[in-house]
Formats: sequence, C-alpha cells, structure tokens
Amino acid sequence: MVTAISYDPRQNLNLRKDHGIVVVEEIEGLIKVYNNGHIERPPIVPNVPPNSLPHVTSKDVIFHHPTNLWSRIYLPTDNNPSKKLPLLVYFHGGGFSVGSAAWKCYHDFLTTLASKIGVVIMSVNYRLAPENRLPAAYDDGFQAITWLKNQAMVNSKEQNWWSSKCNFSNMFISGDSAGANIAYHVAIRLNSYNNNNNIKPLCLKGVILIQPFFGGESRTHSEKYSVQPPYSALNLSASDTYWRIALPVGSNRDHPWCKPRLSSTNNMKLPSVLICISEMDILKDRNLEMCNVLGEAEIKVEKHVYKGVGHAFHILHNSPLSQPRTQDMMSHLKAFIYNQ
Repeated sequence: MVTAISYDPRQNLNLRKDHGIVVVEEIEGLIKVYNNGHIERPPIVPNVPPNSLPHVTSKDVIFHHPTNLWSRIYLPTDNNPSKKLPLLVYFHGGGFSVGSAAWKCYHDFLTTLASKIGVVIMSVNYRLAPENRLPAAYDDGFQAITWLKNQAMVNSKEQNWWSSKCNFSNMFISGDSAGANIAYHVAIRLNSYNNNNNIKPLCLKGVILIQPFFGGESRTHSEKYSVQPPYSALNLSASDTYWRIALPVGSNRDHPWCKPRLSSTNNMKLPSVLICISEMDILKDRNLEMCNVLGEAEIKVEKHVYKGVGHAFHILHNSPLSQPRTQDMMSHLKAFIYNQ
C-alpha cells in the first residue's frame, strides 16, 4: 500500500529461483508469497506497544485463547467518570493480508479518535491471508463480538478498567479498507443471528465504513481512470493481488464477499450506516455503489466524500490535505455515533 519504502523487492529473489522457489504473489514492500508457502512481510510500518497517555489509556487483551487472538482497547480518561461511553469495534485495513492492531499508524489514529469523540475502542487483531483465507477474518470478528458479550455479562475484574466505563448497548462496528469489508460482513452476520437477540446485552446501533474494500471482475470508472495522488495507498494491481491472496482458492472478484449485496429474501435490517469515501480513491465508485445498494434495501445511509485525498489518507497523512480531512472525518464519526 505504501510506496515510499527502502525495501528492495528483488532481494534474494534470484537465489530462491536457483532452488526452484519463486514468488507467486507480491505487493511491493508489503508482502511476498512463495510457491513453497513461505510468506514474507517486511516491517514497513513499526509496531508499537499500548501506552498510558494523559487523555487515553490503551492495553492489549486476548479475546480468544485457542487462536491467540488479541485486541487493543482504548479508553479515554478525561471524560465524566459517571458517564458510560459508546463502544466502537474497529478492524484495521491491509487487504486482509498485512497490517496489525499494533501498527503505529493505527495506534496513533485510534488514540486520537478515542479522545476526540469520546468512545471506548476495541481494535481487533485478526488472522491474515493467505495463511488464513477468508472467511477467517470474518470469523475472528464475530469471535470478538462474542467475547464482548461475555464481558458485558460477567463484568470480570480483569477487564473492569474499561468495561465499567462502557455502554455495551451502544455499540458500533467500524473499519477501513479491508477492515471495513470485515466490519460489514460481521454486521451482516450479527444481524442475521436471531435478529440480534443472541448478542444481548450488546446492541448494534450503527456501522461505520471508511473507504470499504470491495471489488468485481468488471472495472468501474474510478478503477480505470482515477488519477492517483503521490504515494497512493492502493492501486489496481495491488487491489487485484489482495483479492487473489485473500479469497478461497479458485474464486474470482465476483465472489459474494467482494460484493455489498443484500438478499431480498433474508429480511436483513442493518442499523444506520456511515460510509466515508475518498475522492481520489480507486474504490470511490464501488463505495458510491454500496450507498445505492444499501439505500435500495431501505437501510439508512449517510455518506461523506473527502475532496483531494486518496485511500487511507487518515492513517498515512501523505498529503497536505490529509490532516484537515481527517479532522473532518472524525467530526462526522462523532456526530453519527452520538445521533443514533
């Protein structure tokens, strides 16, 4: 996704070829998949530990011991102690195959978000493809919600530092890029899970999708013709590679997981949805199409298009407009959450 890198994608490639081991999929600087199953993910973005800052405390917690799945929880510490805060479940981006809840860009963004809009955030670290192809990430997201339900019911001392400040009946699911795709599919699964009754005392109030990553075999206008800003986080070649790495073997981009479609026969009733779209993103047209699909299903949709910025501007800050647009987006998220 990030093109300003120092990693040489040709490093050791010829040596591996001499032994019959070759790269079969690659996104420069981010991931290499070899024909023997070996995966390389250069550390292009540093991982950072949780911390305690003047306005936000963050800690890592394991939410599923069999697979060692964990999340990073952010708690604003400057709010009214008697006021319980909304809960935001967040999934990071990275084409389903790279990224981490510990990446510095996500840690910084979510620390600021928790403080600025006043929410408890659970940033989910899910399993990555191709070692764990879809629907593994969807399953992990649902497992995270199941863990939250248990925390709401048992009120354990270990998690009391954040759970006691959290309004579990005011929950939102969010993510950016592939994380937004995960958030959408987790929300769909939750909503079909006995009409939400089986997740009580949790209550899903809204879904927030930031530049959601969807695809298709037929190209959209923005995929074919959009002019990418310098250091664009996503181009068409990388998008295609992410889907090949993440989808079940033998599938193409017309797979249902690439499409934000709702069945007319499944009585699906999502809560309100906020979709954040970047004007210079190759996904712009797919994001606008998603607004139409949800609207036709009589789901309340709010959308914002951020001018002059590309994919993942809110975490990369790779444009002079990134900072003001990020502030705008945070304001939109706050208004959406507190008006449901």
